[in-house]
Amino acid sequence: MADSPEKNLMDKIISLAKRRGFIYQGSEIYGGLAGVYDFGPHGVELLNNLKREWWDECVSTRENWYGLDSGMFKNPRVWEASGHTKGFSDPLAECRKCNTRIRVDKALEAIGLMADEKMGEEEINTLFDAHRKEIVCEKCGAHDFSPVKKFNLLVKSNLGDFTSDGDEPVYLPGEACQGIYLNFKNVVDSMHPKIPFGIAQIGKAFRNEISPRNFIFRCREFEQADTQLFIKPNENKEAYEVLKQERMNWYLSLGIRKENLRFKQHENLAFYAKDAWDIEYCYPWGFDELEGIHDRSDYDLTQHQKFSGNDLRFNDSETGEKYIPWILETSMGMGRLFLAVLTDAYKEDEMNGEIRTYLKFNYKIAPVKVAVFPLLKNKPELVAKAREVYLQIKKVIPQALWDDNGNIGKRYRRQDEIGTPYCVTIDFDTLDNQTVTVRDRDTGTQQRIPIGDLEDYLKTN
Repeated sequence: MADSPEKNLMDKIISLAKRRGFIYQGSEIYGGLAGVYDFGPHGVELLNNLKREWWDECVSTRENWYGLDSGMFKNPRVWEASGHTKGFSDPLAECRKCNTRIRVDKALEAIGLMADEKMGEEEINTLFDAHRKEIVCEKCGAHDFSPVKKFNLLVKSNLGDFTSDGDEPVYLPGEACQGIYLNFKNVVDSMHPKIPFGIAQIGKAFRNEISPRNFIFRCREFEQADTQLFIKPNENKEAYEVLKQERMNWYLSLGIRKENLRFKQHENLAFYAKDAWDIEYCYPWGFDELEGIHDRSDYDLTQHQKFSGNDLRFNDSETGEKYIPWILETSMGMGRLFLAVLTDAYKEDEMNGEIRTYLKFNYKIAPVKVAVFPLLKNKPELVAKAREVYLQIKKVIPQALWDDNGNIGKRYRRQDEIGTPYCVTIDFDTLDNQTVTVRDRDTGTQQRIPIGDLEDYLKTN
C-alpha cells in the first residue's frame, strides 16, 4: 500500500486524528504500545455521541429491550464453556530472519487464498508451505518462516487466588457478550420479559493480536457494542432479516454514505450457527467488517447451562412451555465505527483559493456542535459579548466550544478539521443590533442571525 492513494488517505486521517485531539498512540511518551490507543478530548466526545446513538437505537427507544453492564473478570469456566480456551486462536508463523510474527490466514488471503478457520495446524501448514515463496515478510522481505502454530488470543491475568501459572488462569474478556448470557436468568427473573426480548451492552474486550494493524481497526484493547435478541426456537428467519435491515438503516442514519456500506454473508459457518452476515464499510484499504450479525441458535445458553449446572430455560407464560431460546446477535467494534465515521466524514476541497480539509460529520454525532468567537480577542467589549453568547448557547448545547486562538481564518480552518458544523462570530455589529455571523462548515457561507433566534437556528439547520 506504499505511496498508494489508499495509504495517503490513511496517513492523512491518522495525522488529523492526532493533530485535532481525536486519537493518540497509547503510552506515546514511552515509545508507544502496539495495538493500544487513547481517545483525546474531541475523540472521546465523538465516541460518546456514537455510544449514545447506539444506546438510543438499541435500548432507550425500544420496548422489551434491557441494558446491561457486566464485570470484565469472569469465572474461568465461562471461557471454557464458550469455547474460547480451545478454539479462540489465530494461525501464527515467525520470520526466521527478523522474528516478525505474521497472521498466516491474512498472509494467504493477501495472495488470493482462503484459510478455513476450521483447519487444523497440519492443514494450514500444508497450504502455507505450498505458497511460501509468494509470502513476504513486511519488515525484512524474507520468505523464510517457521511452521504455523495456533496462537490463542485470550489475555491471561492475575486475580486473587488465580494466577497465570495456576490450573485455572483468569482471563480478560475475549469478547464482551458473554456477560449477557451469564445474566440471562437474572434479567428474566427481575424484569419478567415476554419473548422475544433483547439485552444490550457496551463492554471492553482484549485480544492477544499477533499483528495489530490499520490504526484502530484491529487493536489489543477495544470496546464492543453487542445485542442479543432472544426468540422462540425456529422463529429465526424473519426476525433475522428484519434485524439485518434495521442495523443497516442505523448506519445510514448516522450520515454514512450508502455506497460505502454493504452486506457480506459468511462462507464458512460455525457448527452451531444458522446464518452469519457482516455489514462491511469501505475503509481506506477496502471493504472490511464493521459489524457481525449472527444467528446463533441455542448454542450459547445451552453451553452455559451444561457447564454451570443451572437451568437456563425460559418459562413461556403464554404457552406454558420451557425451552432454551435461540439468539440473534449483533456485535460491533466501537473503534471500527469511529474509524468508519471519521473516514466517511474526511473531505478536501478548495475554499478562497486554498486547499481545505474538513470533517463532514452529521450534526448529531459531531464532537463540537458550535464554536463561538470574538472577532478580535484584544477588544474587551467584543470578548465580553462573545462570552455572554457562548454561555447562553452552552446551556442548551453542551457541546459548544469557545475559541479565541489565532486570527478568524485560522479558527475557521481549525473548526473545519474538528468537524464543527457552525461557527458563531461576535463582531462590532453585534454590539449595535444584537445579531451574529453564523458560518456553515460545509459551504463556508455566512449569514446574520438575531441572537434570540440562534438556538433554534443551530438545532434545526
